Amino acid sequence: MNNPFIFRVYKSKELFCNREKELKTLLANCTSGADTTLIAQRRIGKTGLIHRLFDEIKTEKMPVIPIYADIFATRSLDDFIKTLSDAIMNAIPEKSGIGRKFSKFIKALRPVITYDPLTSAPQIQLTLQNEEEKTQTLKGLLTFLDTQNEKILLAIDEFQQIREYPEKNVEAMLRTIIQNLNNVTFLYCGSKRHMMLDIFSGERNPFYRSTEFLTLQKLDHDVYSAFIGSHFRENGIGIDNETIDYILDWTRTHTYFTQRLCHTVYNMATDKVDVQLVKEAASQILQSDSVVFGQYQQMLTAGQWNLLIAIAKEGSVSQITARPFLRKYRLGNPSSVNRTVASLVEKNIIDESSENGKTVYSLNDVFLSRWLEEKY
Repeated sequence: MNNPFIFRVYKSKELFCNREKELKTLLANCTSGADTTLIAQRRIGKTGLIHRLFDEIKTEKMPVIPIYADIFATRSLDDFIKTLSDAIMNAIPEKSGIGRKFSKFIKALRPVITYDPLTSAPQIQLTLQNEEEKTQTLKGLLTFLDTQNEKILLAIDEFQQIREYPEKNVEAMLRTIIQNLNNVTFLYCGSKRHMMLDIFSGERNPFYRSTEFLTLQKLDHDVYSAFIGSHFRENGIGIDNETIDYILDWTRTHTYFTQRLCHTVYNMATDKVDVQLVKEAASQILQSDSVVFGQYQQMLTAGQWNLLIAIAKEGSVSQITARPFLRKYRLGNPSSVNRTVASLVEKNIIDESSENGKTVYSLNDVFLSRWLEEKY
């Protein structure tokens, strides 16, 4: 039987847990033409929600062409333009009316078109000489989308990456182009909360107050519990609520880590799952990932590593510079810890979130947190 617990790519709405409220909001914004900023901790289901949205648009035959561009791996404006071009080409059927128009548009830019050796998807290489040429090419791409008869939804994943580009004023240039578009709705997605908030709520920044905000939280415990239980039981594997509660507690209800643990448990199960089997699956995962965890120690300073251990042992920390916490783990003075926290947040190793008006810090990688908790 196919394992129903997917943790890599979106498969179908049946294997996607809930998010109905967020989906409804995104569909409403898409229909009304309101741009959205979607902020979520890494691996909590942001990209899956985007593809669930696209699936719904196609299933309901909405007059919208959804385009997805993941710019996480981009390092420059050239990369951004290439990624956007590839995304458009892969989203639009080549033999459709708009597909033929886009092909004609791209050929005018004298591209080199290659094909991905794994997926056979077309990839576009453009030779752009200077920033003015890059700006005009990007403007041409977005204006092309804006002039089509159908509405366009352009989802740009890991949007904060534009701040890493060596070119200056990328935000201002993008905003200047985008604010003149009428037919393209944007979904800006990002996992670096502080950076995304600064881009879209910083008063001096070009994208200030230009979108609706949507923050993706962890799934409701009861909803996720029902989802897990139904998929085990529907496939002939018994599991009680106590065991499901143990799974969700151990993974802290974090989507990726919950899905991966359930995936492993499902592969190990015969006719019934209990807490002992879950513990064995968790141990297997930590042992498998221990090589990766060891690399963290090699790339971090002693102070950073010790702070990770301290947060892991606590699970989460709200008063990161409180004296009892600093003394308990011998972390040094508050100013030094503040600098260490800032560097780990920047590296996306520590998550900084807000709960009941307080700033709460936890490790982004739940498995790393559990490994440190167990090892130290």
